Amino acid sequence: MGTMNISLPDPMKSWVEDQTRSGRYANSSDYVRDLIRRDRERLDAIAEIQAAVDAGLASGPAKPLDRQGFKARMRAQHAGK
Repeated sequence: MGTMNISLPDPMKSWVEDQTRSGRYANSSDYVRDLIRRDRERLDAIAEIQAAVDAGLASGPAKPLDRQGFKARMRAQHAGK
């Protein structure tokens, strides 16, 4: 595992220390690792949503929903389950 030293303004340092004192994190490294994990998950979720938006835009103009056809497809899809 690599080591990284970072500098924080005093209010941020105090915040990190408070988080570790709360008992939720064993130490400041655990807290920072959790922040990084959450940030990566957030960025992955944003990328997934953006890919869905891009696919939707690439699929062309919207078409009116055929409710009866949609219901029939859903019934047929779930009939075998």
